[in-house]
Amino acid sequence: MTIPLPGAFRAVYFDLGGVIVRTGDREPRTKLAERLGMSYDELDKAVFENESSARASLGAISTEEHWAAVVQRLGLPPAQADIMRHEFFAGDIPDLGLIAFIRSLRPKYRTGLISNAWPDMRAFLVSQNIADAFDELIISAEVGIAKPDARIYQLALEKLGVAPTEAVFVDDFARNIAGARAVGMYAIQFTQPDETLEELKQLLNNDG
Repeated sequence: MTIPLPGAFRAVYFDLGGVIVRTGDREPRTKLAERLGMSYDELDKAVFENESSARASLGAISTEEHWAAVVQRLGLPPAQADIMRHEFFAGDIPDLGLIAFIRSLRPKYRTGLISNAWPDMRAFLVSQNIADAFDELIISAEVGIAKPDARIYQLALEKLGVAPTEAVFVDDFARNIAGARAVGMYAIQFTQPDETLEELKQLLNNDG
């Protein structure tokens, strides 16, 4: 990908899950999987890779309805939904250093979140003191569009009033990076936190 000319960037967008919030402690989810007679990856798929998750990500059903569907598929009593939800996410940790860096980008750059997430995401961001790091929150469940659909990137650009070539996007999934690049954004795939942050810093430093 060609690096834009210095001074070209005006906005930096980030994904949330797998980038800003990551599973730093795998033990709670591992123990939950063992108790359910599943592998870690099987449990992940049972929560994220199914119709109810996809519908919740588009705002078609609530987060609670999705978890009710998860426990039903696993043959668990409905009362287990809240317990399972808590245990599943117990090891997820916000990266405070990255959040501080995002805040430091302003006012030189505008900041945005583009996240495929269920309807409770905004409340989570507020409760974790993350929401105020962004000028705009583009949450798939609220807008009815999910990455890598070109429309969600275009909406995010419109919200911050920038052109695709004026924007950088950081995400951990290759398909979402490809989606951003397809609309003309500069995109960095999140791998290791330090390496990705250094790549972004160098890009922005070159931006003048």
